[in-house]
Amino acid sequence: MKRWLTRNWQQLLMSCVCIVLLLAHVVGVVRLPAIERLEDYLYDVRLRLAMPGGHDPRVVIVDIDEKSLAALGHWPWQRSKLAALMDSLFDRYHIRAAGFDVVFAEPDESTGLPVLKQLAQTTFKGNAEFSAELAKLAPKLDNDHLFGAALTKRGVVTGFYYSNEAGAVSSGQLPPPILGASALAAVANDLTSGQHYGANLPVLQDATPHGGHFVPVVDADGETRHVPLVARIGDAYYPALSLALARLALGDPPFRPLLAEAGQPVLEGFMLGDRQLPTDPHGWALVPYRGSERSFPYVSVIDVLDGKVPADVLRDRIVLLGTTAPGLKDLRVTPVGEAYPGVEVHANMIAGILDGNLPQKPGYLLGAEFLLLLFIGPLVIWVLLTRAPLVATSICAVVIALLAFGNVWLWQHARLDLPFANALLLVAMLYVLNMAYGYFFVSRRSRQFTKLFGQYVVPALVQKMSEDPEKYTMVGQSRQLTALFTDVRSFTKISEGLPADQLANYMNTFLTEISSVISHKRLGTIDKYMGDCVMAFWGAPVYDPDHATNAVLAAMEIQVAIAALNPKLVAANWPPISVGVGVNTGHMTVGDMGSQFRMAYTVMGDAVNLASRLEGQTKYYGVGVLVGEETHDATRGIIYREIDRIRVIGRHEAVAIYEPLGVTPDAAAEKSAVLFGEVLRLYRAREWDLAELQLLNLQRAAPDSKLFKVYLERIAGFRKNPPPDDWDGVHVAESK
Repeated sequence: MKRWLTRNWQQLLMSCVCIVLLLAHVVGVVRLPAIERLEDYLYDVRLRLAMPGGHDPRVVIVDIDEKSLAALGHWPWQRSKLAALMDSLFDRYHIRAAGFDVVFAEPDESTGLPVLKQLAQTTFKGNAEFSAELAKLAPKLDNDHLFGAALTKRGVVTGFYYSNEAGAVSSGQLPPPILGASALAAVANDLTSGQHYGANLPVLQDATPHGGHFVPVVDADGETRHVPLVARIGDAYYPALSLALARLALGDPPFRPLLAEAGQPVLEGFMLGDRQLPTDPHGWALVPYRGSERSFPYVSVIDVLDGKVPADVLRDRIVLLGTTAPGLKDLRVTPVGEAYPGVEVHANMIAGILDGNLPQKPGYLLGAEFLLLLFIGPLVIWVLLTRAPLVATSICAVVIALLAFGNVWLWQHARLDLPFANALLLVAMLYVLNMAYGYFFVSRRSRQFTKLFGQYVVPALVQKMSEDPEKYTMVGQSRQLTALFTDVRSFTKISEGLPADQLANYMNTFLTEISSVISHKRLGTIDKYMGDCVMAFWGAPVYDPDHATNAVLAAMEIQVAIAALNPKLVAANWPPISVGVGVNTGHMTVGDMGSQFRMAYTVMGDAVNLASRLEGQTKYYGVGVLVGEETHDATRGIIYREIDRIRVIGRHEAVAIYEPLGVTPDAAAEKSAVLFGEVLRLYRAREWDLAELQLLNLQRAAPDSKLFKVYLERIAGFRKNPPPDDWDGVHVAESK
């Protein structure tokens, strides 16, 4: 154990710093806004995944829509029309309760009554006949009193707003409070409060004892996720519009706060009769969104006034007066929509209160999250430091999946809002930290192991390097390079048919042609000769920004050189040769490597192995050159046709492979690439017939093409044995 701790103390120290930092964020010692934004995002994702959807008919929105504005005139309407709306809702449709998501702060003077009263005091002062007629008309022209009378003794909740903006002035009359100052005195400083308010005319508020604010909480990212169930204005507490409406619909049950008494009092929520309404310490309740916009029924105001709404749509329902008319919309950014009607925020809250299923985040979740981080942190560290990278990666993925599943399960079945961002971030941070540290540590140890004992470079580069020796190093390092492998096809058969002395001359002849292209024409570094195989690379020791392009051009020029050499070989009674070339670009370890007896400047790494594998696949596809995906992306001025996506032996990830056809401009090469690209598209889409037809058309022009035969055989096989549903078009190479 002591040796293990000594070997890994740096990783343990950095990992512990991560754990302590996140624990400090959980308990509030350190505030990390980025984590809070991530938590909000994950909350939104979870909310959308678990929304019940559908419609809730218990809350109906009576809509001030374009149709109503066309019939009744622009907003605001005369209060007499609103009085008629109340009469229709309560007397004709027998609704349970109605709430206004608007404020009536200004008197209705549209009838001209104030002007008539002024005339009675001035121009017609002392005119008994005018005064008598005015006394008869005044009650009919006082729309505010008419509206107030329509609200009297009916289940109506008025709306108001509050603010803390500098320079704001309070107006109107507040409704009766839901709680007095003493009820929440112990937590008063934690609750939402407003210094100013905009409420309704006294004549309207006096007509009903019910009212509520319609001000939601806007989070730092601009989204509405919470509603303050109560807000302190002055020395009293006033309910949210949704709470006031739900309470009225339930028959005005008792309302009281729930305070945790352990240590300093903390607000945990409220009791509405026997319903528990959980909140955070600020009195904010999470909005239980059930779906996207129009999750509740909408009916037009004019249809209500004209009696065109079916009776069962409104009977015994809770009604909210809202609007969808352009220019009047109260739109909110919410987790379920970026232009969500504000009136539906209240509707969702009402439904959640009626069901008693408001999401909750009780205080004990803080301790649960703290303990969860203390558990998974050491667990993940132990896994990362004691298991192979692939196993550790799999276990970390399983841990994240279990955390996500448990989080969603608690939300769906217990309505618990357990924070998820800290746990997710902890696993991710520990994984990235330890994997990155391990990678760099192994790279450094590899460079130390390949310590330079001598210098070796190909002769073609010695002169150039000697001009600026300080610029070059033989020390092992990781660099982006391009490797090339060539191999003579059927060389065993060729070698068996030649005497030893002729075989040596034969090999020297074609290896000279290949080496000349690599070293002299394209300034590549020849790594080694392995029988009939040549290995070379570009980009080291001399830096070459175009190493990928030069390597591919060398591969194409090797094919040209061999084609020109074959007539000479035949003239000397030697067999012609065919060469396959594989090229790949990627990060490779390059430097002096070997033993104390012999060192060689060489490259190694997965990207090098892939270049060798690509050379081996040229025979299978019947092409002269194959290059990897990174090489394709790094080159300029070369026309390619994509050949396939393959998974080679010894490599888990699939890679796209390409055949270079020529350099731009080359119309024939470009046409060939496009036509075969269409074959690949149809093949990967499982459109076997169309792909086969395209291949047969191409085969007529090139009947000896092995590439076309390969795909025709695959298609025939897939017709008999279709690939699985998750087939991604990747071919698994069965040979090196």
